[in-house]
Amino acid sequence: MSNSQPGPGGFGPPPNQPPQQSAGGYAYPQQSGPGYGYPQQPGQGYPAAPQPYVQAPGYVMPMQPSNGMGTSGLVLGIIGVVCSLTFFLWFFGVVLGILAIIFGAVGRGKAKRGEATNKGAATAGLVLGIVATVLLPLLGFLLFASVMGAAGAA
Repeated sequence: MSNSQPGPGGFGPPPNQPPQQSAGGYAYPQQSGPGYGYPQQPGQGYPAAPQPYVQAPGYVMPMQPSNGMGTSGLVLGIIGVVCSLTFFLWFFGVVLGILAIIFGAVGRGKAKRGEATNKGAATAGLVLGIVATVLLPLLGFLLFASVMGAAGAA
Protein backbone atom coordinates (compact mmCIF):
# COMPACT_ATOMS: atom_id res chain seq x y z
CA MET A 1 0.00 0.00 0.00
CA SER A 2 2.59 2.55 -1.04
CA ASN A 3 1.44 5.78 -2.53
CA SER A 4 3.70 7.62 -4.93
CA GLN A 5 1.80 10.82 -4.25
CA PRO A 6 2.51 12.53 -0.92
CA GLY A 7 -0.44 12.40 1.40
CA PRO A 8 -1.80 15.14 3.55
CA GLY A 9 0.81 16.78 5.69
CA GLY A 10 3.62 16.15 3.20
CA PHE A 11 4.23 12.50 4.05
CA GLY A 12 5.35 10.00 1.44
CA PRO A 13 8.07 10.12 -1.22
CA PRO A 14 8.96 13.47 -2.78
CA PRO A 15 7.11 14.11 -6.02
CA ASN A 16 10.24 14.67 -8.18
CA GLN A 17 11.83 11.22 -7.49
CA PRO A 18 10.50 7.91 -8.81
CA PRO A 19 9.50 5.30 -6.22
CA GLN A 20 12.23 2.77 -5.43
CA GLN A 21 11.69 -0.89 -6.15
CA SER A 22 12.03 -3.24 -3.22
CA ALA A 23 14.21 -6.34 -3.57
CA GLY A 24 11.40 -8.54 -2.33
CA GLY A 25 12.41 -10.61 0.67
CA TYR A 26 15.78 -10.69 2.30
CA ALA A 27 18.33 -9.62 -0.26
CA TYR A 28 22.05 -9.15 0.40
CA PRO A 29 23.63 -5.94 -0.83
CA GLN A 30 25.88 -6.24 -3.84
CA GLN A 31 29.59 -6.11 -3.00
CA SER A 32 31.56 -3.90 -5.27
CA GLY A 33 35.15 -4.62 -4.30
CA PRO A 34 37.36 -7.57 -3.39
CA GLY A 35 38.32 -8.33 0.18
CA TYR A 36 35.09 -9.88 1.39
CA GLY A 37 34.29 -13.55 1.03
CA TYR A 38 36.40 -15.80 -1.21
CA PRO A 39 38.93 -14.33 -3.64
CA GLN A 40 37.49 -13.57 -7.05
CA GLN A 41 40.60 -14.20 -9.18
CA PRO A 42 42.83 -17.29 -9.11
CA GLY A 43 46.23 -16.82 -7.45
CA GLN A 44 45.08 -13.92 -5.33
CA GLY A 45 45.18 -15.93 -2.05
CA TYR A 46 42.94 -15.89 0.93
CA PRO A 47 42.35 -12.83 3.04
CA ALA A 48 44.49 -12.39 6.17
CA ALA A 49 43.38 -14.21 9.29
CA PRO A 50 41.83 -12.02 11.94
CA GLN A 51 44.04 -10.98 14.82
CA PRO A 52 43.47 -12.85 18.10
CA TYR A 53 41.39 -11.02 20.66
CA VAL A 54 43.42 -9.78 23.58
CA GLN A 55 41.21 -9.44 26.61
CA ALA A 56 41.70 -6.28 28.59
CA PRO A 57 42.19 -6.67 32.31
CA GLY A 58 38.81 -6.89 33.96
CA TYR A 59 37.45 -4.63 36.63
CA VAL A 60 38.18 -6.02 40.07
CA MET A 61 35.86 -4.86 42.80
CA PRO A 62 37.75 -3.50 45.79
CA MET A 63 37.49 -5.42 49.02
CA GLN A 64 34.88 -4.15 51.40
CA PRO A 65 36.37 -3.08 54.73
CA SER A 66 35.72 -5.56 57.52
CA ASN A 67 34.77 -3.21 60.32
CA GLY A 68 32.97 -5.82 62.41
CA MET A 69 35.67 -6.38 65.01
CA GLY A 70 36.15 -2.71 65.85
CA THR A 71 32.41 -2.08 65.97
CA SER A 72 31.88 -5.15 68.18
CA GLY A 73 34.61 -3.95 70.52
CA LEU A 74 32.97 -0.54 70.78
CA VAL A 75 29.50 -1.94 71.48
CA LEU A 76 30.79 -4.45 74.03
CA GLY A 77 32.87 -1.74 75.69
CA ILE A 78 29.87 0.56 76.06
CA ILE A 79 27.69 -2.20 77.48
CA GLY A 80 30.55 -3.34 79.72
CA VAL A 81 30.99 0.16 81.20
CA VAL A 82 27.26 0.45 81.85
CA CYS A 83 27.19 -2.97 83.52
CA SER A 84 30.30 -2.15 85.58
CA LEU A 85 28.66 1.02 86.86
CA THR A 86 25.67 -1.00 88.02
CA PHE A 87 26.38 -2.63 91.37
CA PHE A 88 24.66 -5.95 90.74
CA LEU A 89 25.89 -6.39 87.11
CA TRP A 90 29.60 -5.70 87.66
CA PHE A 91 30.54 -9.31 86.85
CA PHE A 92 28.93 -9.03 83.40
CA GLY A 93 30.72 -5.73 82.92
CA VAL A 94 34.07 -7.39 83.56
CA VAL A 95 33.34 -10.24 81.11
CA LEU A 96 32.09 -7.85 78.43
CA GLY A 97 35.10 -5.59 79.07
CA ILE A 98 37.48 -8.49 78.43
CA LEU A 99 35.68 -9.27 75.18
CA ALA A 100 35.81 -5.57 74.24
CA ILE A 101 39.58 -5.54 74.80
CA ILE A 102 40.00 -8.58 72.55
CA PHE A 103 37.74 -7.32 69.76
CA GLY A 104 39.15 -3.79 69.97
CA ALA A 105 42.74 -5.05 69.69
CA VAL A 106 41.90 -7.26 66.69
CA GLY A 107 40.00 -4.36 65.07
CA ARG A 108 42.98 -2.02 65.54
CA GLY A 109 45.25 -4.61 63.93
CA LYS A 110 42.93 -4.86 60.92
CA ALA A 111 42.82 -1.07 60.65
CA LYS A 112 46.63 -0.86 60.69
CA ARG A 113 46.83 -3.45 57.89
CA GLY A 114 44.28 -1.52 55.84
CA GLU A 115 41.57 -4.20 56.04
CA ALA A 116 39.24 -1.96 58.08
CA THR A 117 38.45 1.73 58.16
CA ASN A 118 37.24 2.22 61.74
CA LYS A 119 40.43 2.58 63.73
CA GLY A 120 38.78 5.13 66.02
CA ALA A 121 35.89 2.83 66.93
CA ALA A 122 38.31 -0.03 67.59
CA THR A 123 40.44 2.19 69.81
CA ALA A 124 37.40 3.42 71.71
CA GLY A 125 36.28 -0.20 72.22
CA LEU A 126 39.72 -1.08 73.54
CA VAL A 127 39.75 1.85 75.98
CA LEU A 128 36.18 1.20 77.15
CA GLY A 129 37.01 -2.47 77.65
CA ILE A 130 39.97 -1.53 79.86
CA VAL A 131 37.78 0.89 81.81
CA ALA A 132 35.03 -1.71 82.26
CA THR A 133 37.46 -4.48 83.23
CA VAL A 134 40.04 -2.75 85.40
CA LEU A 135 39.19 0.78 86.47
CA LEU A 136 35.54 0.58 87.43
CA PRO A 137 35.81 -2.67 89.42
CA LEU A 138 38.92 -1.28 91.13
CA LEU A 139 37.10 1.95 92.01
CA GLY A 140 34.11 -0.08 93.20
CA PHE A 141 36.35 -2.22 95.39
CA LEU A 142 38.08 0.85 96.86
CA LEU A 143 34.71 2.49 97.52
CA PHE A 144 33.43 -0.68 99.18
CA ALA A 145 36.60 -0.98 101.31
CA SER A 146 36.42 2.65 102.40
CA VAL A 147 32.75 2.30 103.38
CA MET A 148 33.47 -0.88 105.34
CA GLY A 149 36.55 0.70 106.96
CA ALA A 150 34.55 3.76 108.01
CA ALA A 151 31.76 1.57 109.40
CA GLY A 152 34.22 -0.59 111.35
CA ALA A 153 35.95 2.44 112.90
CA ALA A 154 32.74 3.90 114.21
